[in-house]
Amino acid sequence: MPTISANRATRIAEKLLQGAGAPENESKIVARHVISANLAGHDSHGIIQIPTYIERVLKGDIVPGAKWEIIQESPTTTVVDGHWGFGYVANERAMQLTIEKAQQQNVAATTVFRQGHIGRLATYPLMAAKEGMIALITADSGRGPKAVAPFGGREKRLGTNPISIAMPSNLDGPFFIDMASSAVAAGKINLALARGNNIPEGWIVDNEGRATTDPAAFKAGGPLLPLGGTEGYKGYGLSAMIEIFSGILTGLGHGVEPTGRHNDGCFMAVFKVEAFRPLDVFKREVAEFAEYLKATQPAEGFDEVLYPGEIEHKQEVERRRDGIQVEDATWEKLAALAKEYGVWSDLDM
Repeated sequence: MPTISANRATRIAEKLLQGAGAPENESKIVARHVISANLAGHDSHGIIQIPTYIERVLKGDIVPGAKWEIIQESPTTTVVDGHWGFGYVANERAMQLTIEKAQQQNVAATTVFRQGHIGRLATYPLMAAKEGMIALITADSGRGPKAVAPFGGREKRLGTNPISIAMPSNLDGPFFIDMASSAVAAGKINLALARGNNIPEGWIVDNEGRATTDPAAFKAGGPLLPLGGTEGYKGYGLSAMIEIFSGILTGLGHGVEPTGRHNDGCFMAVFKVEAFRPLDVFKREVAEFAEYLKATQPAEGFDEVLYPGEIEHKQEVERRRDGIQVEDATWEKLAALAKEYGVWSDLDM
């Protein structure tokens, strides 16, 4: 399993996307988001996704250079149609506009529909946190293929429906959550399959509704389970609410279209901290809260208590220093694409 630097991984992602027809500016945005996922330790949303995105571009499911259109807006709200462009491109622009509106109006919210996969959710609310704002985002797969069974069921009826919330603080690393409302993100199943690993019991059931640790059962029709294990009704309820925010409120709807085209629907909201409290005080107190949590004596089997988002910060520091591991199956796909697009020698593949 090769280990490469973040800069080299970014260059590979950019060149391959450009080979598939992505404009240079869009390839840079997608590559930056993808490799930031690797750096944070979320390899399921990292460079492993590049061959999938290229496949979707070639099928016409993702449209490079797509129009970005505001369908409806007010001083505090925006509805964006991404016209099937790269989700990273459409969503980053939407979040930036939402931040700008919140700077003027204290709060702002946006929905985005008809866009490709947006990857790791945290990158978007973290944009707002850097500007001294609180932000949240929810996402679903629109009417694309589903992956998760409702609590008590064995059929795929929901997306993994993630949510991310980020807070500004004085900490070295950002204070945030980024989580699927399913037991695990679907990408982690695919990553385990690519690496030849079993998965923990409780992540999925097979298509007969039986517990399994075989990741291949997912592709054979077995669904992911909702977050919460025996209390999975909690994750199921959260997922249903996210589906409404990201699917029904955006206008994408629910269920699955016969085409099976993947499209992420998103709801995002940004809150200006200074509309509620002085920003410097808030940031200091969030950091103090994190230190209060970290001062907890660790339970058996744990070395320390981490604040939300700290593990990703630690991973990024380590991976920027030591590099990013790429599983052999993914490396082979990237190398094949590099040959196909004539950039093999440019990328030292």
